[in-house]
Amino acid sequence: MKIQIDDLSGPEVQSLLAEHLQGMAEHSPPESIHAFDLEKLRATDVTFWTVREHDKLLGCGALKELDSLQGEIKSMRTAAAHLGKGVASVLVRHIIATAKERGYERLSLETGSGPAFEPAHSLYLKFGFEFTGPFADYGDDPFSRFMTLRL
Repeated sequence: MKIQIDDLSGPEVQSLLAEHLQGMAEHSPPESIHAFDLEKLRATDVTFWTVREHDKLLGCGALKELDSLQGEIKSMRTAAAHLGKGVASVLVRHIIATAKERGYERLSLETGSGPAFEPAHSLYLKFGFEFTGPFADYGDDPFSRFMTLRL
């Protein structure tokens, strides 16, 4: 698996991100969806990566800088055809390593609540993330779960 910074211009990347947003809409009300669209993922404070193998897109994820000491994981998605292959774990390891290189003290994320999001919760718990309260500009929301890893 190869991880690379991506400019979000490829149709397969845009399709995967559309699938991601659609999945969020199926399991959360609109006011509780905090996934980034293409424009937000192209912001200067966001680094976006894709994971590929033999030129096939396996998944994607991003790291948003909240401030000089904290980053936020955004837009983690594994393509449906590649679930269960360890794509998300490879990408989370890469994002954690990048956050450490940048000198962040904390890496946080917001994800959904409910059964559809249990695989995400399990993934992040495996890497040492802990459930916490809202951070940055988030507020309490029964459809959101917040997690943080102290680096």
